[in-house]
Amino acid sequence: QVQLVESGGGLVQPGGSLRLSCAASGFTFSRYRMSWYRQAPGKERDMVATITDDGGSANYADSVKGRFTISRDNARNTVSLQMNSLKAEDTAVYYCNAVAPLAWGREWYYWGQGTQVTVSS
Repeated sequence: QVQLVESGGGLVQPGGSLRLSCAASGFTFSRYRMSWYRQAPGKERDMVATITDDGGSANYADSVKGRFTISRDNARNTVSLQMNSLKAEDTAVYYCNAVAPLAWGREWYYWGQGTQVTVSS
C-alpha cells in the first residue's frame, strides 16, 4: 500500500516561509521521482517542483523558481518543500506525488491527501 502523508501546511503572511514535508511508505522510495503539486480552487493541479530519485536534479515551475526548494532524504523516505517569499498566489492545497516507472515508458502517479497552504494578511 503506497502512502504519502503531507504535513506542514498552514496560514502564513505574504513574504513568509513555510516548510512542507511528505512521509512516504509502501514502496521503494529511492527508486521514485518525487514531486510537489498544488491546486487552487477552480484550477488544475499543477506541478510545483520535482526531484529525481537520487536527488541529483530538480526542476521547478517558473512561478516558484528562486523561492521554493525541493529536497529529499532517501534514508528517511521523506521529501520536503521549503517555501520562501510566499505570495497570495501560492495559496492552494499542496500534494505530494510519487512517479512510478512502468513498462513501455509509462508512468503511474500516486498522491498524498494534500495539505492546505494559505498566504494572507
